[in-house]
Amino acid sequence: MTNEEEALFRLLRQVNLTPRASQRDMAQAVGVSLGRFNGLLKSAMTSGFIQTSDLDGSDRRKRVAYVLTHRGATEQARLTDHFLARKFAEYDALHAELTGTSSGYVPPNNRTTLMQNNLAPIPELYVSYDSAQKLKVEAGDLTSHDLTPRQICDLELLMNGGFNPLKGFLSEADYDSVVDTMRLTTGELWPMPITLDVSEDFASGLEIGQDIALRDQEGVILATMTITDRWEPNKAKEAEKVFGADDDAHPAVNYLHNQAGKIYLGGPVTGIQQPVHYDFRARRDTPNELRAYFRKMGWRKVVAFQTRNPLHRAHQELTFRAAREAQANLLIHPVVGLTKPGDVDHFTRVRCYEAVLDKYPASTTSMSLLNLAMRMAGPREAVWHGLIRKNHGCTHFIVGRDHAGPGSNSAGEDFYGPYDAQDLFREHQEEMGIEMVDFKHMVWVDERAQYEAIDEIEDKDKVTILNISGTELRRRLAEGLEIPEWFSFPEVVKELRRTKPPRSKQGFTVFFTGFSGSGKSTIANALMVKLMEMGGRPVTLLDGDIVRKNLSSELGFSKEHRDLNIRRIGYVASEITKNGGIAICAPIAPYATTRRAVREDIESFGAFVEVHVATSIEECERRDRKGLYKLAREGKIKEFTGISDPYDVPVDPELRVETENVDVDVDVDNCAHQVLLKLESMGLIAAE
Repeated sequence: MTNEEEALFRLLRQVNLTPRASQRDMAQAVGVSLGRFNGLLKSAMTSGFIQTSDLDGSDRRKRVAYVLTHRGATEQARLTDHFLARKFAEYDALHAELTGTSSGYVPPNNRTTLMQNNLAPIPELYVSYDSAQKLKVEAGDLTSHDLTPRQICDLELLMNGGFNPLKGFLSEADYDSVVDTMRLTTGELWPMPITLDVSEDFASGLEIGQDIALRDQEGVILATMTITDRWEPNKAKEAEKVFGADDDAHPAVNYLHNQAGKIYLGGPVTGIQQPVHYDFRARRDTPNELRAYFRKMGWRKVVAFQTRNPLHRAHQELTFRAAREAQANLLIHPVVGLTKPGDVDHFTRVRCYEAVLDKYPASTTSMSLLNLAMRMAGPREAVWHGLIRKNHGCTHFIVGRDHAGPGSNSAGEDFYGPYDAQDLFREHQEEMGIEMVDFKHMVWVDERAQYEAIDEIEDKDKVTILNISGTELRRRLAEGLEIPEWFSFPEVVKELRRTKPPRSKQGFTVFFTGFSGSGKSTIANALMVKLMEMGGRPVTLLDGDIVRKNLSSELGFSKEHRDLNIRRIGYVASEITKNGGIAICAPIAPYATTRRAVREDIESFGAFVEVHVATSIEECERRDRKGLYKLAREGKIKEFTGISDPYDVPVDPELRVETENVDVDVDVDNCAHQVLLKLESMGLIAAE
């Protein structure tokens, strides 16, 4: 850092701390003459780092205040890093001169960032309150980007230091380095690309060096970002390198290809305010708030337990053992951002956590919620989770078997080996500054009435070993079967049963798909009537033509608009399902990726039953009741499914109804009855 940079650093810091102070007082605090201060101030204002702000009439001696712009806040953060690096290098040199050894404050690999201990505050990206108020007004005139839920999670952890040492969304060079080597261009370990993905249309209107406002879904400005990079990534390569395979069966890969924007933006972020959370506010802590809590409690060692599932008795025993092994206090740190599709919603999970928190010693255990968007990236995710917990002040981290694994790939095999995550974490834990505690697979030994680690049971052949898998637990909940007390706490089971009543009382969606004229609407109408005759739950039919007329009248028939129409149908169906009703959908829905996205939306709340009405295109064209096929053959209807646009035949639907040589009008009762039998076999309707 040059003398000029150091003077600028001190000026920006002082303006941020005391925006209403007089020039004379500021000059004294910066340590320069008043004339020198005026020169620095003029230069900083010319560079766009500082602006003036009018004061109200309460301060008659001074009519303006000085506040940092978003550029100034970004420059201050950059200079702070340089200043700290220099000071720690000077301290280390002095320490070596006096003692003959390094102080230990300078991390390995010639990096210049401070290896923080778990109690010292870490840098955040927020500006002061006064600067934030000024920035809000200033950002109102900037081009705005409305963040997705995943981007909001990422931005929050960028701003509060959870993603330290990142200062914003990755540049193209950092992105390439992270994808290829799990390191930033500075050499620091960072395994996960944190990027701002946007549409081509939005990106085309931006310029390098431009500032944009980042807003939440209600339009509230959370931060500003200076665009330093704009590029189209190789998503197939990102999938292979980060997630291990370019396979849409992986939820993050599916998101990457089918939901994320085509263009990535990179650049530093200036935080204005944190996202608003209306739920469980007392349980949400920033990294610095947790570090302050640990200081207050005198906790020197803290082991973090990551979870996205409810806590059962095996988890309790596991966490007790981990804390004893590490001689540490315990932080239960569940993820409440975005997890794997189909996971128990975080409202239910937090109620379950709170119900059993008193089973832990209050003086040695705490719980905090982490607003993280998981990627389910297995080994890389484990390292990422460790770095995040390190930033939150933890010294130890429990890494489980198949940690953050997404399940099976398209070939039916696990994406990652059971201990890949532990191996990668162990390889980097010394550099990370957080120690791994191996996850022990705990099972119930009936004769001894206690949980034990399966690998430590020497008399396996002589004892009864019991365990209940996640799949089996979900089945028991769905069918109202007993869940033994040795497996879970009664309080947890009670909460889960409130959210998951018996399947015959849950909402669900029947999703018909097939060519135009296949008989979908006819069968759907018959099914609706039969379900209404049975009673018990409200039934809603979302027919393709009806939805087009009432919900999507402004849409055309391009692929983009057809996808949007199906997503709207899926959204309405998910709301009906969530509230205990039955939704019957009957669109063409030609694209497998869109059907899968709708399935994931709905399965968060209830069952999704895909019914393929398997009528050939030739038979549908022969029927052609609406004359659409004739118009398509004449070229009067563009992109018509089956003629000029493809139809992805469902590979594994819950039911396939054959109507090839059937008069649907005559045999509609039989077709609808097939669906009813399937619903009955799945437990969605009670057998009469």
